[in-house]
Amino acid sequence: MIDFSLSDKIKQQNMQLKMIAEGLMRPVSREMDEKEHEKPWDFINATWQFTSMQTARMLRKLDKQQAGETAEKNGKAPAEYYMGLMYMIEMLSWGDAGIYLCLPMSALAGSAIEAVGTVEQKKRFLSRFAEGEPKWGGMAITEPHAGSDTSAIRTTARLDPETNEWVLNGEKIFVTSGLMAAEKSDGILVVWATIDPGAGRRGIKSFVVEANTPGMKVTKVEHKLGIRASDTAAIVFEDCRIPYDNILGDPTVKTTNKTKGFKGVMKTFDASRPLVAASALGIARAALEFTKDALKKEGIDIRYTAPRHRRTAIENDVMEMEAQYKAAWLLTLRSAWMMDEKLPNTLEASMAKAKAGKAVTFITQKAVELLGTLGYSRERLVEKWMRDAKINDIFEGTGQINTLIVARRILGYNRTQLK
Repeated sequence: MIDFSLSDKIKQQNMQLKMIAEGLMRPVSREMDEKEHEKPWDFINATWQFTSMQTARMLRKLDKQQAGETAEKNGKAPAEYYMGLMYMIEMLSWGDAGIYLCLPMSALAGSAIEAVGTVEQKKRFLSRFAEGEPKWGGMAITEPHAGSDTSAIRTTARLDPETNEWVLNGEKIFVTSGLMAAEKSDGILVVWATIDPGAGRRGIKSFVVEANTPGMKVTKVEHKLGIRASDTAAIVFEDCRIPYDNILGDPTVKTTNKTKGFKGVMKTFDASRPLVAASALGIARAALEFTKDALKKEGIDIRYTAPRHRRTAIENDVMEMEAQYKAAWLLTLRSAWMMDEKLPNTLEASMAKAKAGKAVTFITQKAVELLGTLGYSRERLVEKWMRDAKINDIFEGTGQINTLIVARRILGYNRTQLK
């Protein structure tokens, strides 16, 4: 059963992160939005210590796992890794979603490695994010001809038996933190590629490509509607060679069971979609709180106990915004909790992502509408939150794709029966 009370560890984390959000993010939110792609180094340096400590904690857990000291054997409660990560991302996105995505060690790369990698790989790739200078990670999935349909990926990974290396060729677009991950020292990209183009989705695996690897080149950095502080890059791979052990999961390619690789990389979404949902809800909460405060200053209080037919249109709108927010938050909470409990959560992760994307879009647009000129003006952050919000209904699987996944899971249809 989900425990809605927060542990002392998460409470302490939230207090620290709120200070960062209020002190280092909100004051530069507008500036970073207008100076697109400039980096908020005060925030980056402050959060690097925090995120590196989180990574170090995970590595200690992996050491215990290798030693056979599981939580169950010690009689301890399950670790709150994903719950803690969810609350962290929600709070930082409340501060500023674009600046949050400048965070060293992208949650997307970490989620991919955590979901698919072996214990040895997790320790090898994540250890660099537990010390030293800030470092970035990214995940490269989308291609010019393959957006939501990940089974149509054409980037190839060919094994060179003479050197025992994987050779990557292809192009990836819309890679969040792609510039920082590909060109900064000790950064990494998790790249989805196929080892058998004729096998479709069955041949897809994920690979770790380290920063500045020859054959990997950033060709473009996008100019975007929202989350403008974060870089979003296009990356080309031309005979890019990586070590054999950089294929995530079992390094043996079992041609007799080609579905296993795709199912493995798809686990990444089970881990990352609740985190994207949490980011959406951080934006939604920022807009909702500002709207209620602004209305209160104008003498408009929300009468929750009044009958619907006696409430004003504004009151009904605000209550609908709150209802949408709380419904999405509960779905997100459940999907993250299931990850910590090692429970299958494909359905729940897609439900959380789809609902959060819809909710944040509705809430931020309604905030601009209710606040009128105050909401539309660049003097406040409301219009920026509306622009930042929309990406949450698009990336990490569009709202339509996640709704389709939910329908398939509930109705028991496969991808050929329900498209």
